[in-house]
Formats: sequence, structure tokens, C-alpha cells
Amino acid sequence: MLLHILECRALRGPNFYSRYQAIYMRLDIGELEDRPSDQVPGIAEKLERLIPTIYEHRCSVGEAGGFLQRVRNGTYAGHMVEHVAIELQNMIGFSVGYGKTVDSYEKGIYHVVFRYRDEATGLAAAEAAVAIVEQLYNGEDVDLGPHIDHLKEVRDANALGPSTGSIVNAAKARNIPWYNLTEGTSYTQLGHGIKQRRFQATVTDASGIIGHSIADDKEWTKQILDDAGVPVPRGQVCYSFEEAQEAAAWIGWPVVTKPLSGNHGRGVTTDIANDADLQAGWDAALARVRDDSGAVIVESYIKGEDHRMLVIGGKLVAAARRRPAHVVGDGEKTIQQLIDIENSDPRRGVGHENLLTQIHVDVQTERMLDQAGYTLDTVLPEGEIAFLKSTANISTGGTATDLTDEVHPEVKFAMERIGRLVGLDIIGIDLLAENLSVPLDQQSAGVVEVNAGPGFRMHMAPTHGTPRPVGEHVLEMLFPDPTDDGRIPITAITGTNGKTTTTRLTTHILRQAGHSVGMGCTGTVEIDNNVILRGDYSGPAAAQAVLREPTVEHAVLEVARGGIMRRGLGFDECDVGVLLNIASDHLGERDIHTLEELARCKTVVVDAAKRKENGGYCVLNADDPLVMEHGTYWARGEIIYFTMNPENPALAEHLASLGMVLTVKQGKIVMLRGKVTVEIVEVNDVPIAFEGHAPFNVQNAMAAAAAAIAHGIEIDDIRAGLLTFHPTPAQMPGRTNYFEADGVKCLIDYGHNVPALVALEPLVNGLATQRKIGVATAPGNRRDEDLSALGAQLAKMCDTLYVYETDSRGRAEGETAKLIHDGAVSEGSASVETIMGEQEAVARAIGEAEPGDFLLLLVDDIEGTTDRLKGRSFPTQAEIARV
Repeated sequence: MLLHILECRALRGPNFYSRYQAIYMRLDIGELEDRPSDQVPGIAEKLERLIPTIYEHRCSVGEAGGFLQRVRNGTYAGHMVEHVAIELQNMIGFSVGYGKTVDSYEKGIYHVVFRYRDEATGLAAAEAAVAIVEQLYNGEDVDLGPHIDHLKEVRDANALGPSTGSIVNAAKARNIPWYNLTEGTSYTQLGHGIKQRRFQATVTDASGIIGHSIADDKEWTKQILDDAGVPVPRGQVCYSFEEAQEAAAWIGWPVVTKPLSGNHGRGVTTDIANDADLQAGWDAALARVRDDSGAVIVESYIKGEDHRMLVIGGKLVAAARRRPAHVVGDGEKTIQQLIDIENSDPRRGVGHENLLTQIHVDVQTERMLDQAGYTLDTVLPEGEIAFLKSTANISTGGTATDLTDEVHPEVKFAMERIGRLVGLDIIGIDLLAENLSVPLDQQSAGVVEVNAGPGFRMHMAPTHGTPRPVGEHVLEMLFPDPTDDGRIPITAITGTNGKTTTTRLTTHILRQAGHSVGMGCTGTVEIDNNVILRGDYSGPAAAQAVLREPTVEHAVLEVARGGIMRRGLGFDECDVGVLLNIASDHLGERDIHTLEELARCKTVVVDAAKRKENGGYCVLNADDPLVMEHGTYWARGEIIYFTMNPENPALAEHLASLGMVLTVKQGKIVMLRGKVTVEIVEVNDVPIAFEGHAPFNVQNAMAAAAAAIAHGIEIDDIRAGLLTFHPTPAQMPGRTNYFEADGVKCLIDYGHNVPALVALEPLVNGLATQRKIGVATAPGNRRDEDLSALGAQLAKMCDTLYVYETDSRGRAEGETAKLIHDGAVSEGSASVETIMGEQEAVARAIGEAEPGDFLLLLVDDIEGTTDRLKGRSFPTQAEIARV
């Protein structure tokens, strides 16, 4: 193989490469790195003949034919794969245009990115594009047909049904987010959190279970409607064929048989005029009974046309006349030939996949033809109709004609009343009537059935007449305010350090202000202060969990580099994007090798904020040069800066234009806007600031306060939040947790990179008065130089250092610990020892500590270490003296 796919996955939201959801492929083009397309004679012409519509791709040239011009002049195979994958999706009906291909730090390895509409189809298009481009490079003939057929199969297997799709498309038009909640079903969520609504097919979360049960029981339905004066057929529930014969004799021929519990017209036989046909109808109905009752309804046959009346939210929104599957003679073709012609209509598919359904010849068809004196070989005279089914359901091959504009006001009122009587917010009413433009009591008419979860196909795309936007009516019922987009406020927080603390503090402030908050961060997902998931939830999985929670009013999400690169943000936009800092960490992973590349990754969050005119905000650290350079450039919302320097010259213009700045003045956190200064809180009163010894936490406090201001939270509530948020394991697990026991001071933190330790150093120096004992490690996926530098920084901060190892991340056992150890030794100012086990290293440090000592525990097992400290008493000076 010339081309090899190393990775291929969907980026589900804004990401490093695109503001849109996209397919990401890491592609090895191998020897083709030295063989661009201009070295392959005729490849551009072959590609255009194979996919003529690819001519429309403008590419960087900026005009139609631009991409083919690039191919003629010489481009790389990865770039060709991108464009082929895009056009393959367009060819099967998914309109996409965005794509991007960039090289990597490894020869022949390319990042290929392109937009998708359906994830599974996008992934399949990637594979197909690779195969096609490889064949073109090999000079082989390409048969495009099988690729297109496969993509259509994938598309259809993952496509929403017509009814579900109509509601989702209406939601998209209103910018309401949607999610499929259960793979392989139509169970769908519209909106976020507390504003969400859910539905499956055309049954909503407000559809009454009693109403659903009534609709499922035809006798119960008939009783309710009959008692209310609604015309219904005369009938009887029968449990044996003998009872059915007696009922038919009592009702009078012709009659109808149907299962007591059934749907979609299955098992229904109409216009039965004798015992032989009654036996066939009985058998057909009994085979379709959906419970153990064995109950079949026999009722009078109403002469009239079949109509489906659709009531949504108490309003009649569509009416259609349905005719059973039939063919019309032309004097030349047999009935079978006419059926084949009907089935060749591209609108007809299997089941509910298309607007119409294939006509299948079955026992019912043969009975209908026999009653009419026909066979499948009969040549119908021109204009003569042969009915092939006894019921008019679209699902059995029927057709529909829209009659919504012809419904008499009294008929309309009667249908809407039925919806209220049964108690369904979406109801399909099967009405037999001669004419919808005449009141029911003036004609032969009757309601024969009501349906919970009715299909929308006949109304969306009737065979004849005006299509009705029924999906829009459902959406208007679920979201009656036309300005409501179903979204809850989202705060997304990123940076190299401080993300978790700022996320937890922002959540705390919002909760103090009375909001139900869903939070995802490193460690947990929490709903209103209750942990529902444990683990590293600083990526899109947290967004999914929080935004689907029905009680959440605000979402606060920590966003780490890894999640952005692997899967994207997991949401399309946020109300407030917070960028804390950009410093060296994780460089060398996923082709992020420079601080500038890391900056682009981090700025995805502020690039995903709503635009300023739409109420979006971006909170940026003005003390970080990279944040100022890159964050300011990419920020789409109104910017709120925070800084430790109130005289920061870079903010003069921002303040002059009435921009907001949070800073520290005379020992207080304040908000500046123009010439207005608003005092928020004394720094020394903020518990996590450690009386100013933790400037990094002062920055985190300002960032959280800025995010709260962006959400319109009152200053008093922000102040209360800052004053009641403590560096304890309960509120900040593993982040500057401070203990004192028997004269020994202890600080637990999660600092695993040099910038974090540099920020922590003033706090350590401010708290420690004697010997400083450290326990530390770092994940093995850092670069060698980063691990060595970490060790050197630890040696500057500690007198005694114990290095352990828990997460080698692909390195040989002991390699990570050795790099940290050697880096610390090179600093030359600390006693350094490697103890591979975390618990053993912590126990050694605790056991060695004496009154007046300071323990700095940078550990992975935060909970275990905290419990160990709480349960352990340190020796007193008197005990040491006795020893």
C-alpha cells in the first residue's frame, strides 16, 4: 500500500484545525512524499473524469477549477485525499466544503481534516478517498460505483427517520443543539440542561402515558370518543372466530377486522362481506395482536375515504387523504408490471426510509385482486384502478393527498377536541369521511382509530398537494418562545495551570448565586455539588454528561489540551471562554511542539465563544504575553482582562474604550471599567490566596470573578463566593490543600510541570520556616528535558526530595523517575532519593517530618494521601527528645 491511515476519528466540535466538527486523519503517504501529483502523468484529468463535480473546488486558488490546477502544478497525496473525501460526501447528498491538510514534523505524515454531516459517513468517506487516490497514483482504473453504494448504505443506516429528521431540521434552523441519546434509536434531545426537551420519533417527553395507552387500545378509544359524541364505527371485541361471526351478523355486512392492540394498519382487513373473508380477516388480525389477549375488533365498515388528521399541541396542522396502494391501468401492462413501475419510483423505499414505501404483494393483495376478479397477470383497461391493500397506510405502499386547506371549521374543532379528550400532544386521527369540507354529522363519517407517535411522511411530502412543515409545528410546541435556542450558559476554562481551581471556584460562585451548576474537571463531573462521575473529565465527555443533565442551569467545563486535540470541545459554542495562561507542558504530544502551536490549541476555547454582539465574553490573562498575543487575536466575545498589575500599559486602550479589567489595587481585587472602580474583595480575605502568598490563586480568583461578571452575577454574590471557597480537599481536592498537625505543615498539590512549580514556589516559601520535604513525580509523556527541568525546580524548592513513579506512559520502568532524580541532583542543593511507590514515598516523608518541618506532597492519589495525613499524628518535640 502506498497510503496508510495511522489514525482516523471524528472531532465533535471546535478543535485545533477547525471551528466546525470535522474528520481528522493522520495519514502516512510514504514514498509519495517524494512524488507529488505533477509527477503522475494525467492524474488531474483522470480525477476530473472520475468525479466531474470536483472541478467546483476552488481551493487556495480561489476560483472554480482551483484544486485541479493545484493537482496539475503539483500537490501531495494527502491534499488529494481531503478533496476527494469532501466531494464523495457531496455526491451522496451531504453538503460540505471545508477541508485542510497540513504536514507534520515527520516526513510523509500529514494531518488531513475535512468537515462532515454524519460521523459514520465521514469516516467511511475518509477510507474511500484513500483507496481512490491510491488507485489513481498506481495508474489503475477506478470504479466509483461501489464506493458510492457503500457510502449510501452507511448514510442510510445512520440517517434519522423522516419524522425525527423533520423535527431535528427545524431545531437546526433555530440554532437549537440536538443529540442522539441512544445509538440505533430515534431517542433525541433538543437543547441543553434544564431547557432541554426529549422525544422519540413523534412521541415527546410531554406525551401522556395514559393517552398513549388509550391510543393503543382501540376499544378504549372508541368508548371515550363515543361517550363524547364523536362518531365512531359500531363494533365489538371478540375472542373467538365464533364471536366474530355473531358480531358481524349483529353489526351487518360489510365489516372490518383489526387487532385490539396494533398500529400502522397492520392486520386490518376492510370491506368484509362474507364468512370466508371474515375468516381471513380474523386470521390476519390475530397474527398482529401485540399482547396476550387474543382480542380482535369487528366493527362496521364506513363507506368513505381514509383521512389522516394530524393535531400537534392542540392545533390541527395537517390533513391528508390516504389511498391504499393501487395501480392505474394503461391497457397494455399487467398488474405486476404496473406494480414494478410504481416500485421503481425513487421516492419509494423499504419501511420508513423514504417518503413512500415499496408495494409488496402479499396474501392481502391477492385477496383484494381476487375480489375484483383480477390476477397479477391481468392487463388493466386504461384508467381503471386496482387496489392492492385494504388499508391506506403509507407504510403499506399507500399514497397521500394534502387537504389541509379544505378542512371545514367544525371538522377542525372536532379533531382538536379529540386530541384533548385522549390527552396526547401529538396525535394522528384516522377519519373515514366522504368529504373534509362538510361537517361530520352531515355525511357518512367516523373516527376509526387514533395514533400516538404518528408518522409525518404523508404530510411532509404528500404524493399530491402542498407539503406541510409539521416538524416546525412540533418545535414550536416544545419551544414556544421563538427567541429560545434551548441553550444554557456554558463557561469553558483552559490554560496550562489553574484550570481545575478556576473551574471549581466559578462553579462555587454560581451556586452561591442560586444556580444549579453542572461541572466537569480533572477528577470529577459534579451536578449541583454531587459527584456523578470520577476520572479525568477535562474533555468532551464532561460536556456530554453535563449538558444532558435535566436539572443543570449553568455548565462550567474545564478544557484540557488533550481533549481538544483528540475530540474537539464537545459543544459548538460557549458563552464565556476563559484562557488562564500558556506555558510549556505536554510539548511533543500530538504534533504540538512549540508554544505557538500550544497557544493555538488553547485559544480554541475563546475562538468558540459567542460573538460579542451575541452576548459572548472572553476572559484573558493580561500578565501572560502569549495569552495577550494569541488570545486577544482569536477572542470572538467581549474581552475581560485580569492582571496583577493595575498599571499594565497594554490595557490603557482597553479601559479607555470602556472595556472591563479585574486587578489588584491596595490589597483588594477590583473591577475597572472606564473611570469606574468597583471593589470586590480584600485579597487577604480570600482563603485560596493564602494572604497573598499564592499569587497564582489570586489570578484564578480574578478569572472566576470575571466569568461570573460576564454571566451577570451580582458583585455581592461574587464576593460571597470568593470568601467561602477554601483550599480544602472538599472544595479543591488536590489543589493547594493545606494541613497542620503537631507542628508539621503540609501542602498537597497536583503541580506536575515547571510553570506550576514556579507559581507554587512563593507559597511554599511563605508557609515554610524550616526544612522542606518534597514528594513528587510527573507523567512519563513529558519530554526528557521537561522532566529534568522539573527535577531541578523541585530541588530549588526542597531540602529533601523523594521521587516516585506511577504513570510511565510508554517509558521503561524507572526511566521517568531517573530523569526527575538526575535533574534534581544536577541542581545540587537538595538530598534526593528515588522511592518507586507513591505510598512508600509519602510514608517516608511523613515519618521523617518533625515539628516545624514543611511537607510538599505533589501526588496522584490525592484522596489516599489526605486520609493518611488525617489519620496520622506527627511526633512532638518532647517525643523526639525522649527518643
